[in-house]
Amino acid sequence: MCNCNNVRVVSLKCAEALVAILLTTSVCAAVSVEQPGFTLEQATAYPFVDHLVSAAAIDRVAWVRMVGGVRNIFVADVATANPRQVTQFTADDGQELTQLTFSANGEQLVFVRGGDHDSNWPAPGGLQPNPASSAAEPKIALWLADPLGNTPARKLVDGDAPALSATGQLAYIHDHQVWTAPLDGQPGARLFFDRGQDGALSWSPDGQQLAFVSHRGDHAFIGVYTGEDRPLHWLVPSTGFDGHPIWSEDGKKLAFIRLPGEGGPPPALLKRSPAPWAIWSVDVATGAGHAVWNSPETLRGSYPDVAGEANLHWAGNDQLTFLSEVDNWPHLYVVAEKGGEAHLLTPGPFMVEHVAVSKDGRSLVYSANTGTTADDDDRRHLFRVGISGGAPTPLTRGESLEWSPVTWSAGVAFIGADARNPGAVHILPYKGATPKPLPGQAPPATFAGARFITPKQVTWTAPDGLLIHGQLFQQPDGVAAKPGVIFVHGGPPRQMLLGWSYMRYYANAYAVNQYLAAHGFVVLSVNYRLGIGYGYDFQHPANAGWTGSSEYQDVAAGGRYLAGLPGVDPQRIGIWGGSYGGLLTALGLARDSDLFKAGVDIHGVHDWSRDIGFDESNAPRLRYEKSDLEEALAVAFKASPVADIDRWTSPVMLIHGDDDRNVHIGQTIDLARRLRDHGITHEELIIPDDIHDFLRDANWAKVDAATVDFLTRKLGAQ
Repeated sequence: MCNCNNVRVVSLKCAEALVAILLTTSVCAAVSVEQPGFTLEQATAYPFVDHLVSAAAIDRVAWVRMVGGVRNIFVADVATANPRQVTQFTADDGQELTQLTFSANGEQLVFVRGGDHDSNWPAPGGLQPNPASSAAEPKIALWLADPLGNTPARKLVDGDAPALSATGQLAYIHDHQVWTAPLDGQPGARLFFDRGQDGALSWSPDGQQLAFVSHRGDHAFIGVYTGEDRPLHWLVPSTGFDGHPIWSEDGKKLAFIRLPGEGGPPPALLKRSPAPWAIWSVDVATGAGHAVWNSPETLRGSYPDVAGEANLHWAGNDQLTFLSEVDNWPHLYVVAEKGGEAHLLTPGPFMVEHVAVSKDGRSLVYSANTGTTADDDDRRHLFRVGISGGAPTPLTRGESLEWSPVTWSAGVAFIGADARNPGAVHILPYKGATPKPLPGQAPPATFAGARFITPKQVTWTAPDGLLIHGQLFQQPDGVAAKPGVIFVHGGPPRQMLLGWSYMRYYANAYAVNQYLAAHGFVVLSVNYRLGIGYGYDFQHPANAGWTGSSEYQDVAAGGRYLAGLPGVDPQRIGIWGGSYGGLLTALGLARDSDLFKAGVDIHGVHDWSRDIGFDESNAPRLRYEKSDLEEALAVAFKASPVADIDRWTSPVMLIHGDDDRNVHIGQTIDLARRLRDHGITHEELIIPDDIHDFLRDANWAKVDAATVDFLTRKLGAQ
């Protein structure tokens, strides 16, 4: 998994045209720029919008909106464009709302409450996050909401990963098995027995068959359930990992992704190898299947990891569309289901990210970091391209940002933002109109976004000649000799933008950086190599991560660039970041305490060698040659911050949640012991029971306040 600041050792990954009216200004209402002087609470009082979905049969959309840590679901019909709140949650309890699922007719909405769906590993015993330290054990559960908002939302059953059929049958995952439950609140029951661990549920269009993935450890099958009196139907089973099953519109075929199973010669830990994959199609009635497309066995041809998947979709005329990085950029391709050459739909030096299929199946709408405005490679805009080819049509442009498109019969809905206005749901017809934000989404009156500055894109060159991008937050007040701060993102497959992020973690970081810039700092956010947005080769450099930390040179060069800017005191440069950004913060302090005089390290990795060759439960996962493993352990330790602890002199704040399921808290416990033994000044903020992307707003408030306070005290900002 490569989601939400996941930090995973690289070895573990191996196992696993009409012209539209364009936006000419910001997608959000214009605001006047006021002088800075806001509080941290005002900077972080923004609403956050996510999980936008659309109904299949009617023009209706739903999304999750969080304000002050309180999550609720809203629904709007495109015709009336009047959002209505359909859940009634009131507490900052840290329980996620995810996987919004409309019924086929759009008249019911099932969602999941609870869990940590961006984790690298589950907690032992299947325990769900309890960030509010409740005396009652939280459970992950399915809930039902009325899209019209006439009746309160209510819990159905404990479970995850819902799938609603065209006939109204609810299937879901409970204890790794497929269960079903009525929508009237009656208890659920196991739908069928399978000795594998099940997931990726997908009903056929007529609701009579349920496709699923059965994980068998070192391989995985695609299965189809057709009734309690019939055996499970396994589709072209092989030694590979089959996944992401999707039905054709007529329900006669299934397409899926196939990757190689585990095994083979012991992998070379320090050598990069291609990760080939294929698209398959199978006739469900006969079981006859064939490979539609095979990736080239090159590094760029490897299974894409920009959005963690290949974005496989059925399109019109019995064609399949997918994402590949074979030309160095994550681009959309189309191929006939019967096989043949795949055709590029989105040529150019940019990244395609979020993808949606039009309701008629004839076009794709996608977000990409390109456009006609300067510096669009650090933004996102929406485009539409026909399955039959032709030049893509831009749907949005300017200094705004747009992402997460979903389609309705005559247009697209999306989340849009800019440098001052946080994300809000917008509606855009394909013809004859400009995007409109849906009403009722204004931030709280206390929110300080009107006083935010617009970050500036800057670039510098790393010691090995690679061009690095960043965003500079600097008040035009003429005050000289301010302290500077480097911000390093996590992931590492992330990209910081010239405005609000589409990820909650980085929306928070953006607000904190705006606060720092308004209170005596100059901030530089670094898009170091390993990040997305600048091509496959940039994202997959040599000697990076645990194999050599080549990405750190980009951060150090950014620090020197920042120190040399007018209005920055070169003797007061700090650094902060979380997850992989915590790792890079620790590297900066360990290797360059003369440059970085203080830092805030939030749940970072500090010793790569702790995890080489083991899975998340600390058990051996893959077979390695002994000599190769020993060399890899030595290389990994040398690439780690703890290897340079003798050079570390700068003070650091360590922050970690002790239920972190992406970077184990043991990484910070170990570092704290080493810092103590070396007499290095450090402070700690440990958050009991919260996870990697702190679920409670109250906990983020503690983290933000500690970050700002530490940097202010140590670097002397006003």
